[in-house]
Amino acid sequence: MKLPQMTVVGGGQMARALVGGMIEKGIFDVSKLTIVDPSSPSLQWWVENHPGCRVMSGSTDESGENAFAASEIVLLAVKPHIVAPVLADPNADMSGKLVISIAAGVPLSSITKGAGHARAVRVMPNTPSLVGEGAAAFCTGESVTDVDVECVERMLGSVGYVARVSENQLDAVTGLSGSGPAYVYLMIEALADGGVAAGLPRKTAMDLAVQTVRGAATMVRDTGDHPGLLKDNVCSPGGTTIAAMRVLEQNAVRGALIDAVTTSAARSRELAK
Repeated sequence: MKLPQMTVVGGGQMARALVGGMIEKGIFDVSKLTIVDPSSPSLQWWVENHPGCRVMSGSTDESGENAFAASEIVLLAVKPHIVAPVLADPNADMSGKLVISIAAGVPLSSITKGAGHARAVRVMPNTPSLVGEGAAAFCTGESVTDVDVECVERMLGSVGYVARVSENQLDAVTGLSGSGPAYVYLMIEALADGGVAAGLPRKTAMDLAVQTVRGAATMVRDTGDHPGLLKDNVCSPGGTTIAAMRVLEQNAVRGALIDAVTTSAARSRELAK
């Protein structure tokens, strides 16, 4: 079953990833898509890459046609400070619709009230959604139905992994998977630098670092084994890997990563206030 008519407010990278994934997986027809974005280059991108969709620079066009009237789903893919003005637009009637927001820090209560007591869902996606390897979590408002939940899971599942959490856990999701790609990019860069320092050409070092991270993550996912067990399997007694692990522990890499997640989560809570 395909998803119903949808209006997307904000046509940036995350909207492109989510909607593109849905179209590619065949769960959504581009003819049912309306994009609202004041940026002409952004609208042109949608016209060129997803011909058949409707694009609008505002909630109504010159003929008075409304961007939201025929849609059952509204995806708010805008920055947090843009959400309130969008919801305050008298022409943006979202009452009775499923409103999905990816704006960090904007609570369900504000979305529900601002959207005319619509059925509200908050989502925290991450940037690997752009390549179909996202990790996303969502929480739901009180009036959201089981059908709505299934719809959100299908949407997010089209570009990666999806989990349902409570709203008070969404800041933790932000600290872990929302900000997490940056931690991994830093690790990849550092591993490649280490390879260069040890004598490898830059491209070879980078390719090996990228594949090592990818392979290790796939091992954890596909075997179901605890990462600690997989780590121990590589650490031969008196060998090279256990010597390297000692250096990582001496430099508190494990603790630094834990602190990075909790600090990012705390900052997310601060921004929400």
